[in-house]
Amino acid sequence: MSNLKLSQGASSHSAYDLRDPNAQAEERHTLAVIVDNEAGVLARVIGLFSGRGYNIDSLTVAEIDHAGHRSRITIVTRGTPAVIEQIKAQVGRIVPVHSVNDLTVEGPSVERELGLFKVRGTGDKRVEALRIADIYRAKVVDSTLESFVFEITGAPEKLDAFADMMRPLGLCDLARTGVAALVRGN
Repeated sequence: MSNLKLSQGASSHSAYDLRDPNAQAEERHTLAVIVDNEAGVLARVIGLFSGRGYNIDSLTVAEIDHAGHRSRITIVTRGTPAVIEQIKAQVGRIVPVHSVNDLTVEGPSVERELGLFKVRGTGDKRVEALRIADIYRAKVVDSTLESFVFEITGAPEKLDAFADMMRPLGLCDLARTGVAALVRGN
């Protein structure tokens, strides 16, 4: 305990959560990885993260070039600058990977996410849910007498805020796509 400079009982946190106060702060980075669209590529990229204990905050994958059979994997992760550089280098060495771009350092980028939110409620709560959905520019994509399903797109923070507003009104289920991102400008 003396190495951590904590007196007994000084922390109610888990020992796994103790961090060196002199360590570099973790940063959030969005990586765009262009890969061959073939079986096992996603598993290899994601296996690299899990094998080294890196966390993925968001993951989206879609084919972007049908003729060239290429897909884009967008990964949002956190780490110190050294860890982020290590992740980029290790992902770049995987054979079917064509490029790894760190959108966070390449300049301003646009990030969007799609969310579906199911909200149950009647009476005043139902009216309030519709009013808040209008403020957030969410669309009603399904409606019954007891519930709504709202569709909303925007920055991840916008979806978080919308969920926080809907919880007291009867939010009972949600699905999110993960971040899709592109660098702005040329």
